[in-house]
Amino acid sequence: MIFVDTGAWIALTDTSDQYHSEAIRIYAELKKQKEQFLTTDYVIDECVTRLRYDAGHRIAVRFLDLLTHSEHTGILQVIHIDKALFQKAISIFRQYDSSNLSLTDCVSFVVCSMYEIHKAFAFDQHFTMMGISLCI
Repeated sequence: MIFVDTGAWIALTDTSDQYHSEAIRIYAELKKQKEQFLTTDYVIDECVTRLRYDAGHRIAVRFLDLLTHSEHTGILQVIHIDKALFQKAISIFRQYDSSNLSLTDCVSFVVCSMYEIHKAFAFDQHFTMMGISLCI
């Protein structure tokens, strides 16, 4: 199981993203290996918001369509954050005042821990500080 972070989703969707070519290559390799993907509703919210403002409404909707298709085909599982997960993420957030971690990052770390995920499709080095390697 591979966790997919905001940066990877944006790079896959937005052809003007600096990591677009690399994201396409990594995604193709992971699919070839028949990897399963997992993300969170927080990551989706962050992606849709950034895509809407940076690439436009049409691109944000295309991203949502991609997610829907991926969920229906069983390639992607979306985790919806409940109160207990949220509280764990808040606890991590409070611990790292010297790092530029977002609350979404902390939610992602909690989910990776719960699902014993050790690899992330991400361009965010924060995952490595939590012991999660990046798919590069």
